[in-house]
Amino acid sequence: MIGESVRRLEDGPLLRGQARFVADVSFPDEVHLRVVRSEVACGEIIVIDVTEALQADGVVGVWTGEDLAAVPPIDFRQIGYDELVPHRQPVLARGSVRYVGEPVAIVVAEDAYVAEDIAELVIVDIESHDFEPVEAMVLDSEYGSVDQAFSEADHVLELELTVGRHSGIPMETRGLLARPDPDTGRLELHGASKVPHYTCAAISAMLNLEAHSVVGREYAVGGGFGIRGELYPEDVLVAWAALRLNRPVKWIEDRREHLIAANHSRDQRHRVRVAVGHDGLITGVDSEFWYDQGAYVRTHGATVPSLTAAMLPGPYGFPSYRSRGHIVLSTKTPAGTYRAPGRFEATFVCERIIEAAAQAAELDPVNVRHRNLIQPDAMPFDRQLSVLGTSVVLDSGDYPRILERLVDHIEYEQLEGHLEQRRLDGELVGLGIGMFVEKSGLGPFDDVCLSIRADGTAEVVTGAASVGQGIETVVAQICADALDMDYRNIEVVHGQTDRISRGMGAFASRVTVMTGSATRLAADAVKEIARDLAADMLEASAEDLEYRRGAIGVRGQPGRSITLAEIAAAHGRDLQAEASFTTDHMTYPYGAHAVVVNVDPHTGAVEIERYVVAYDVGRAVNPMLIEGQIQGGAAQGIGGALLEDFLYDSAGQPLVTSFMDYLMPTASETPAVEMLLSEDAPSPLNPLGVKGAGEGGTNACGAALATAIEQAIGQPGAVTDLPITPSMIKALMKPAP
Repeated sequence: MIGESVRRLEDGPLLRGQARFVADVSFPDEVHLRVVRSEVACGEIIVIDVTEALQADGVVGVWTGEDLAAVPPIDFRQIGYDELVPHRQPVLARGSVRYVGEPVAIVVAEDAYVAEDIAELVIVDIESHDFEPVEAMVLDSEYGSVDQAFSEADHVLELELTVGRHSGIPMETRGLLARPDPDTGRLELHGASKVPHYTCAAISAMLNLEAHSVVGREYAVGGGFGIRGELYPEDVLVAWAALRLNRPVKWIEDRREHLIAANHSRDQRHRVRVAVGHDGLITGVDSEFWYDQGAYVRTHGATVPSLTAAMLPGPYGFPSYRSRGHIVLSTKTPAGTYRAPGRFEATFVCERIIEAAAQAAELDPVNVRHRNLIQPDAMPFDRQLSVLGTSVVLDSGDYPRILERLVDHIEYEQLEGHLEQRRLDGELVGLGIGMFVEKSGLGPFDDVCLSIRADGTAEVVTGAASVGQGIETVVAQICADALDMDYRNIEVVHGQTDRISRGMGAFASRVTVMTGSATRLAADAVKEIARDLAADMLEASAEDLEYRRGAIGVRGQPGRSITLAEIAAAHGRDLQAEASFTTDHMTYPYGAHAVVVNVDPHTGAVEIERYVVAYDVGRAVNPMLIEGQIQGGAAQGIGGALLEDFLYDSAGQPLVTSFMDYLMPTASETPAVEMLLSEDAPSPLNPLGVKGAGEGGTNACGAALATAIEQAIGQPGAVTDLPITPSMIKALMKPAP
């Protein structure tokens, strides 16, 4: 089953309209919550008058920050530092506000529309203040002899690069329904996603509840991308209100709220110095960057800038490297992770370095890449850097081969010649290539409980979560491969925190590596249990038994066997085994993008004529699902590279509050991606040899498009900012005065 492009188990209910999202879930006696938000970017709260709101028909309750003063700020889930602790976000503003969209009060009413009307009756008086950006902390990392590299360099290059502010915009906005269970006394969180065990534990702690008294219930999710499923103020507020009222409380976010209140991402400015030899070898990189965290530091802590610093060298063996990252607070919406967080930015910078080095040395950029790549015999390669609690040790890879596969596929030299002729004929066309290294399989653990039923079906219970990536299909395939059974007879249960005691959820492209490996171990354990039980039934020694085609049989005697289902039935209970997979290191998939663009000389609009992604995932469980991940990831990367940008005016007011303002790629702007899936470098760190596949389609989009566009307009090195908008391109094409 591993390696087969079988159909997704998840698709049937979605296509038939039978899938349930949190908005579809309701309970008797439920009420609806609405958040009152600041319309001022920075200021002191003078008064919040709730008098009129409390007198409105249908109102159940109105509360402000003073009512929730005992609830602590939301803590970090990843990479927290003491310096960042003072900048955590309260669930409701008290004393002051820091960004437009910050929650300042909540209204609960019998009807969702009534709640919205009542929220408008809450009078919030805020005295606006000016705000200067504040540096929260600095992250430093270094290896090698950076200063020596620059003193001996033939060329010293300086680059200033920026990546704009954009984020995930799922079809389904955020939502949660909190329900006190009268039978168990527990609080159920319907709609908890991505990291439901963490969310339940964090809310329990914040509201002084007993451990495991909050239960997560996951439903279908209309897109995750890193932004959904984190612990936001609204999640705590819904849970608090449900406990206060002892009634089910439901909150569904509208699109404007999502654009101004859910996590933004990117927004980095880099200043880079590069030491280059005449032969194109890069001997040193000195990078300093500023990351606009927004008004508060949310659950991700310093994850994004840490990933930027650690992953910036990409697949290249730079012998010396220094990074200094500044985490800056502003009056923008707080930022967090978004598909390929920190790496989209780092790869853009890294590949701009490669192109600049090639130009300085007057060499072909593909040759410069080859000269600087880490060689396969150097694997595993210790980066002498760390991130997410692990050392960055590139586990396996053949980087030259993936580049050669891409170059051969696009027929690089012929394509370059063809594009040059088109430019001579007056077209503005260009080719861009970008290489990248991803990270995946973040530990430290994943647990699985596997049961074989008497009817021959199986159940896999996991603490992972589904964000639409195909977890049910992939885990079922891995289980079916190990047990030699039909994957359609395997039910995968996820996101139900009372079914398994702990779970890490779904993020960092971890599920196939971690949950998949735990599933494989659990399947092996079930076979061992079945063999021991079958020994008595077959009147044979356990050492003489073997597993074959879903049954335990006697070696050399094809007719003497008993199926797992028969063993379970004979013993009156499911065959059950639990397994954990643990790891101290991540896996590192890698690849390369190539893109051909055509720029309209009159409007500056960019048409993507061809897009190719070569990607090595170690071992592909379901190639079709990987291709879907790459296609979707590329669409988001293209959006961030060409269109999407959260803009603010000088007073901190967001200029992007609807789809009229926030431009995303449609089917017209998104090309079909040619996929070169590679399995050259299985990971030695897990029993399946797999690596994650969720973020490679996004990673190098900005890097490849930047090179393609500047080649098309004949301005090498001119593209320094993302997104590359038509107005920017027109300005670059304008003749110098």
